[in-house]
Amino acid sequence: MKQRMIIVVGPSGVGKSSFVDRAVQELPYLVDVITYTTRQMRPGESEGHPYHFVSQEEFSQLVENDFFVEWAHVHSNRYGTPRDQIVAAWDRGSGVIMDIDIQGARACINEFPQLLSIFIEPPSLEELRRRIEKRSEFLPKDFEIRMENAKKEIAAASEFDCRICNDDFAESFGEFKKIIEEYWQNG
Repeated sequence: MKQRMIIVVGPSGVGKSSFVDRAVQELPYLVDVITYTTRQMRPGESEGHPYHFVSQEEFSQLVENDFFVEWAHVHSNRYGTPRDQIVAAWDRGSGVIMDIDIQGARACINEFPQLLSIFIEPPSLEELRRRIEKRSEFLPKDFEIRMENAKKEIAAASEFDCRICNDDFAESFGEFKKIIEEYWQNG
């Protein structure tokens, strides 16, 4: 049985989670991995959607127990990808898809060289700024940090297998889905 993994990478606010959510809805052979994080829950979120929310202490214990395939500090919080969810999906014959930061993506590429990496980029930094501002959940200081990180992430886009510009979601998702279907058939 092939162990297929798709990682979706890109700056904050570019729409990664929308691509992953829709892929899971439309492609029954894919399952999303729920990441663990130490960040605070935001309005509209709940335990397990979109993250497992844990304390710094709990996260440290999970790291010590080698629970994560990868983990990283991102925007002053820690995020980790649980190994058991990936293995369970593969045991069922499913592929894994996940929205992941650039540090985690690099770690996954090293551990799982057969994976497919897709970088989602904004049409422009100005459009990305507008999308992040629309979310209005960040302090001005955090907002500027995210924009600086976005520039660095976009500069690294060539490290990944495919790049998709998310200008029009329906069109971009069609391209995204086609890439995944080809990987599933030929990977």
